[in-house]
Amino acid sequence: MRNLAVLTSGGDAPGMNAAIRAVVRTGLSHGMNMWGVCRGYAGLIEGDFRRLGARDVGGIIQRGGTMLGTSRSMEFMTQDGMELAMRRLHGAGIEGLVVIGGNGSQRGAEALHQMGFPVVGIASTIDNDLSGSDVTIGVDTALNVALNAIDNLKVTASSLQRTFLVEVMGRHCGYLALMAGIAGGAEAVVLPEVEFTPENLAVHIIECYDRGKPHVIVVVAEGAKYNAEGLCRYFKEKELIPGHEFRSTVLGYVQRGATPTCADRLLGTQLGVAAVEQLVAGRLGVLVGVHKGETITTPLAEIAGRDKPLDPRFLKMAEMLAK
Repeated sequence: MRNLAVLTSGGDAPGMNAAIRAVVRTGLSHGMNMWGVCRGYAGLIEGDFRRLGARDVGGIIQRGGTMLGTSRSMEFMTQDGMELAMRRLHGAGIEGLVVIGGNGSQRGAEALHQMGFPVVGIASTIDNDLSGSDVTIGVDTALNVALNAIDNLKVTASSLQRTFLVEVMGRHCGYLALMAGIAGGAEAVVLPEVEFTPENLAVHIIECYDRGKPHVIVVVAEGAKYNAEGLCRYFKEKELIPGHEFRSTVLGYVQRGATPTCADRLLGTQLGVAAVEQLVAGRLGVLVGVHKGETITTPLAEIAGRDKPLDPRFLKMAEMLAK
């Protein structure tokens, strides 16, 4: 294999640049010509490739986002789009591809693998909902951003004796909300995976204040039935807690754009090196992830399109500690 390309797809995650850097420099150490695909699968369809040398990936390990850009391409997931992508790869002389991204990205990687193209995936999503890895690139940074916000809000919440609803990212998965809630000592977490009613949450909030708490912090995943702002409106309209003030804080894309933590830089580097080594060894069509600190591989066919469920032990822990 002489020409190897790397692309980032889907939502950006802190640590992606560390993975790109590791892929490029590992490939160069094996004597390969390295290429970057700009703007994910959309750029792949358009043949938007750039040659990458060691200096091109210098000074990026500490940067959030992805130097290659990213996108979500519906066109790629059509048969015509995938066939065009294959023609672009063959036309550029590229013989292997590393795909850095989450569930949708790895579905695309599996589609290319089924069409006979050598591909390896790297687990990268702040939602940590991708099977095949205990933790994915970007999770640690996103959690630390959320935790810092919760810590700061606790100070003002105690001073004003108010309830703050902190909304974190997670359209389909409540992992960030659950873990940030546990680590931040929140009084409640609201998740897409767990049924709840605003009325029950209101009762819990009242009980917290009755026990002498000076504040209440509720961490809400954006994909829950009611997001943070929706809950605030519901509480006010229904007068569930008369005379009580609620405030919502939406963290949103702040979690994506943060400077990657040491853990995410190391994880991105570890998985980037491993992905190239898999291609060199001829182990194709796999996702590179970690399990109990060790690098592992899982066939893309086993993880593409499958969401990783929340660990019930942590759900029980959050409920037990929210007293």
